[in-house]
Amino acid sequence: MRFHTQTAGCSLTAQEPENNIIRTTIQALAGVLGGTQSLHTNSLDEALALPSDWAVRIALRTQQIIAYESGVTNVVDPLGGSYFVETLTSEMEQRALAIFDEIDALGGVVAAVEQGYFQRRIADSAYRYEQALGEQRKIVVGVNAWRNDEPADIPVLKMDPQGEGRQLERLRRTRAERDPVAWSAALQALESAARADANVMPALIQAANAYATLGEMTNCLRTVYGEHRALVIV
Repeated sequence: MRFHTQTAGCSLTAQEPENNIIRTTIQALAGVLGGTQSLHTNSLDEALALPSDWAVRIALRTQQIIAYESGVTNVVDPLGGSYFVETLTSEMEQRALAIFDEIDALGGVVAAVEQGYFQRRIADSAYRYEQALGEQRKIVVGVNAWRNDEPADIPVLKMDPQGEGRQLERLRRTRAERDPVAWSAALQALESAARADANVMPALIQAANAYATLGEMTNCLRTVYGEHRALVIV
């Protein structure tokens, strides 16, 4: 099985963001030890802003150090045969299958979404996580233990205030220069495919080639499918 791994963005902290380098390194190493074919490492400043070039370079260097200095890539399965790892893998498999059974019992993924199943599970998990932090049953260094209340002193990405204006100008120019006949026909084909319950991917590609915007394509589908309204969890 081929799979991609991304480190846990939810584990990054705004407090003492330099600690996120260590967190990401451990998570990235776990992915490599698990045999991932593709890996994304989160940047240390993502709890504060979009990643800066400086932080992105550190995230990249984390992967390169693991790949070329740690030696773990010299073995096909470094943790193969580990009782601890195999036990955790089996436990994860059983818990995942139990969740799949719950979804099947609700009538499938679409029915589960409509009934707020995923939203409830995510909200419950977030609540239990915050409760564990508050009671210090889970320790996060620099957050609920060994805290340093000094503000973070790292370079944070600052967006160019003129960027929005440049993008709006590009959008205006694209709309003015595209072929209106091809654009209209592509959106009509997309709507027809959606109403016929057909595969909309070819129509989406055609619309993109006709320079329809993402918003225009989304609005076209919204006229057919409507708009999902999540259940309010009290």
